[in-house]
Amino acid sequence: MDITKKIGVKIILLLLILIGINFIVSFFVLRADLTKNKRYTLSEASKNTVQNTNQAIIVDVLLEGDLPAEFRRLQTETKQLLEEFATVNNQIRVNFIDPLDNDMPREQNVQSLQELGLTPASVTVEEGNRMSRELVFPWALVNMGEKTVRVSLLQNKLGANSEQRVNNSVQQLEYAFADAFKQLTITDKKKVAVLKGNGEMPDKYMVDFLLSLRNYYQLGEFNLDSLKNDPKQVLENLNRFEAAIIAKPTIAFRDTEKYILDQYIIKGGKTLWMVDQVVADLDSLQNESYSSVAYPMDLNLDDMLFRYGVRINKTLVQDLISIPVTVTDQNGEIPINWFYSPMVASADNHPINTGLNVVKLEFANTIDTLPNGVQKTILLKSSPQSKAVGTPIGYSLDQFDSQQAIETFNKGNNTLGVLLEGKFTSAFQNRVKPFALDSEKGENDADNKMIVIADGDIVNYNYVNKKPLINGVDKWTKQFYANREFLLNSVNYLLDDDGLINIRTKEVTLSFLDKQKTYDEKGFWQLVNIGVPIVLILVFGGLFTYFKRRKYTT
Repeated sequence: MDITKKIGVKIILLLLILIGINFIVSFFVLRADLTKNKRYTLSEASKNTVQNTNQAIIVDVLLEGDLPAEFRRLQTETKQLLEEFATVNNQIRVNFIDPLDNDMPREQNVQSLQELGLTPASVTVEEGNRMSRELVFPWALVNMGEKTVRVSLLQNKLGANSEQRVNNSVQQLEYAFADAFKQLTITDKKKVAVLKGNGEMPDKYMVDFLLSLRNYYQLGEFNLDSLKNDPKQVLENLNRFEAAIIAKPTIAFRDTEKYILDQYIIKGGKTLWMVDQVVADLDSLQNESYSSVAYPMDLNLDDMLFRYGVRINKTLVQDLISIPVTVTDQNGEIPINWFYSPMVASADNHPINTGLNVVKLEFANTIDTLPNGVQKTILLKSSPQSKAVGTPIGYSLDQFDSQQAIETFNKGNNTLGVLLEGKFTSAFQNRVKPFALDSEKGENDADNKMIVIADGDIVNYNYVNKKPLINGVDKWTKQFYANREFLLNSVNYLLDDDGLINIRTKEVTLSFLDKQKTYDEKGFWQLVNIGVPIVLILVFGGLFTYFKRRKYTT
């Protein structure tokens, strides 16, 4: 066999070996997360949301086309994260789509997307001294069978620039998709009672919240006074629910109703309280003087909440960081300062509120926390530039239209919402009971949770000044309020057994280019990228020619 054939055989053998190695390796998947903060490593809770489904899951990500730099980064991070989910379940298919790339006129296209609830982000693109505005739809649609869940990829936050928004969004990406997968695959839904019978907020004002909850839980209206002559049966019926929501009651609770709720809590039931202790409403300003009086309201809950560790004060919060009210004159709507509607920034101190935009409140009260061995976590508080005023107190439409003494708004950071965790003691311990129980309990056997918010209107977030928001955005503050996400996170945390919501606190930090420096040095780096390879080729060619001539001339 001559040397040519030997070389040919060796090449063929080498190719066969490489093909064999590739075939064997194709059966193994090895992925290593080398990022400092392990942002591509999925938690066990995330994996569990997609591990046990055999149905195809189609993820359509609306991040394609000519995107600003920050959103290209969000696109890349989304793609890599979804690849990680796909390694857990190969039924996941991902498509990246440009939502504006079709035959429809741009304006009509944007409108149709907005009608689907896909609100665009308006992005300022800066290049040196030039600025332009671009519309981006940072959304994903997660589909399984006939069910679809919308996933917002961009987490807005008051005062954040586009890079900060993207960084915050990447931090919440894993939870956003894991939560969507959970909504699609959940089969055994826990039961949540929506309490009625004490003048609670009508469903029409909290329909969006209730519809969102239905993706996770079975909801049922529950009246504590449904069986007046059999309160023990009412308690037994309530115990079938894992959680209860009390949204803005306006009629005082009777002792029998309180005892039912108390024993429900002591036996492990979770509760979300959204309570006003002051009667005040914007509707009361619709009179000739445009004024009214706010006065205390007695719901007969003070002793009960006091025993659990909180007291809702009969005060109102005035906050300089607030949402205006609007009036109509011959020129149309005009905004007027209204410090009774605080715009509360997230404290980012718990999985419930981490990464959220501002929450809007209306005629909020303050909360005192009391020492009793139960752990308290402040979830909502007013800004440093706020204060509490006692009631009864008069209020009018033009109350804050004149010059205010700003220096008096110096008693801020008032607690407006608090999470309680621990063993609760019965509010009826060592007291005469409204009715007898066969198995009365005085304290929780295990740790329990409840959330108390000193504003019933927090759940009425789709209305501002009694008017519905257009596409969810307040035209005056330009904010998409995070009330729904806050409330959903609250219920999910109360009922979370798998720890999924804890992913929200996962820390991710991205590095971005300095825009101004990039623009200033753009020409230099273009020259380097184009010129250096040419210079290297010329140098190599010259050296090759030189040594070749030298070799054959000697």
